[in-house]
Amino acid sequence: MYLKTIKVGLASCGIAAGASKVFDYLESNLPKEKTKLMKTGCIGMCFKEPLVEINDETGTFIYGSVDVKKAERIVKEHILQGNPIKEWIVYSSTFETEESKYLKKQHRILLKNSGKIDPENINSYLEAGGYKGLEKAVAMTPADVILEIEKAGLRGRGGAGFPTHIKWKLTREAHGTPKYIICNADEGDPGAFMDRSVLESDPHSVLEGMAIAAYAIGAEKGYVYIRAEYPLAIKRLRIAIEQARKKGFLGKGIFNGNFTFDVEIREGAGAFVCGEETALMASIEGHRGMPRFKPPFPAQKGLWGKPTCINNVETLAAAARILSEGADVFSSCGTEKSKGTKIFALAGKVKRGGLIEVPMGTTIREIVFDIGGGISTQKAFKAVQTGGPSGGCIPASMADITVDYEALKSAGAIMGSGGLIVMDEDTCMVDVARFFLKFTTSESCGKCTFCRIGTYQMLKILDRICSGQGEPGDLERLQDLGEKIIKGSLCGLGQTAPNPVLTTLKYFREEYEAHVYEKRCPAGKCIELIEYRISAEKCIGCGLCAKKCPANAVEGEKNHPYRINIKKCIKCGICSETCRFDAVETVSKGMPAGLNGGEGSSWRQ
Repeated sequence: MYLKTIKVGLASCGIAAGASKVFDYLESNLPKEKTKLMKTGCIGMCFKEPLVEINDETGTFIYGSVDVKKAERIVKEHILQGNPIKEWIVYSSTFETEESKYLKKQHRILLKNSGKIDPENINSYLEAGGYKGLEKAVAMTPADVILEIEKAGLRGRGGAGFPTHIKWKLTREAHGTPKYIICNADEGDPGAFMDRSVLESDPHSVLEGMAIAAYAIGAEKGYVYIRAEYPLAIKRLRIAIEQARKKGFLGKGIFNGNFTFDVEIREGAGAFVCGEETALMASIEGHRGMPRFKPPFPAQKGLWGKPTCINNVETLAAAARILSEGADVFSSCGTEKSKGTKIFALAGKVKRGGLIEVPMGTTIREIVFDIGGGISTQKAFKAVQTGGPSGGCIPASMADITVDYEALKSAGAIMGSGGLIVMDEDTCMVDVARFFLKFTTSESCGKCTFCRIGTYQMLKILDRICSGQGEPGDLERLQDLGEKIIKGSLCGLGQTAPNPVLTTLKYFREEYEAHVYEKRCPAGKCIELIEYRISAEKCIGCGLCAKKCPANAVEGEKNHPYRINIKKCIKCGICSETCRFDAVETVSKGMPAGLNGGEGSSWRQ
């Protein structure tokens, strides 16, 4: 008899949406003689969590936005009677859905197991071909393993895209023992969740990649440096390490050979600067996480002064796939200089946000509109932010630029670890630049003057501009400071911190000029430069905004147009969010009063 396999996505995104309750219900109510219930990770469709997948003799069906009430009907009609509920299905192997475009445009190499296997069961990983890459690697010479990585064209997925094979080769050839391999899982970019999702959904792929790298460079010890804010990823990683030891994939005599390798987890305290490799190593050693001068590079003198290779989660997972399936599988997609695929955390004003994997060379337009489904607010697409606080903002006019290392660099941005935040026309680009600069300023370790003082001075200028206190010459000062900080900073944090400011200055200069010279925020987001007013034509006098206003600034009589007293208004925006008739308008400060209130009145329409 064919068993129906039911999978429930239980990564952080699913759990946050209520998937644990759905799993508990299914565990108690499924006919165990006819079904097999599995926990799995994130399939990437975070916008439709909780997700429940059903596999039977008729095909694959994934239900989205499942709660306990929906689960009851799914059990009754689909699982017991064999009648799929089409209106709830977001993906099926037998028919098209609107949401299936999300997966159709992707090319999954690194994420092929995510949402498919049980991340807490090593046998599930083995059934999917797990540890075949390590088995192949230990039957080769270390030099041949490195050559396979070179053939694949793998570049580091954590930042600037340094060729992985060169890093491995340099560490292999460096004098001194012991040697170390470190997995950098210190993912701190706002809006990024690639590493977390991979570790929660397919932790063995990262361990396998670490073991392959260790064999190639001659290391016997590895560390996973992961921030403590990822408790589920840490839990599943600990389970995976213990299971791998029991199965002989970690420890002494791996695959009955002379290769010995083991892994230890080190939890970081959440300092963004510890994503920089020398600061990360200092933290592992028990010191304050602060960068140091290079050279010497970690490959020469790294952890405890020994040769050390540092790769991020995605790079190591890719190494496992390359050795398992061959270099050609990876290099067959992508561009000439940027091979393979890239994982992105798609977030912001986009309909289908989540985890995606696309070939290098895919355009921003394809990601935002074909995969992401377009702008969630139904407003005009304005820009994307790539690479997090270290990246840059790319305008909608450049939507056909490809996501690869060279193209993004030429635009003034970077690939970074893979965060991609979508913005619509209501986004103030000056405020966006200020947000990211505030983050990097607070996360600076303070060691070098350019980063410590330079970013602070840039932030002060941006604060002035956003509050209507901008002065002639401020834009030139921002440009000059940004360029000097890039040249004078010690590590990658300072060297890239000005990028959001410089790219927005380059592509959205007119917004900066409106703030400085007209004391106006075109997007209506900078609090000091806007006012809320109620349109007398649109207001029906329901009074809901008056009830919700925490400052009692909305005044008037029921069934008559209401007004906002600007002297009382704290600009919280609750009135605008509450109004169902779009009667509350956001306008530039100082705009002449209209029908509600006469000339010189304190009332604004």
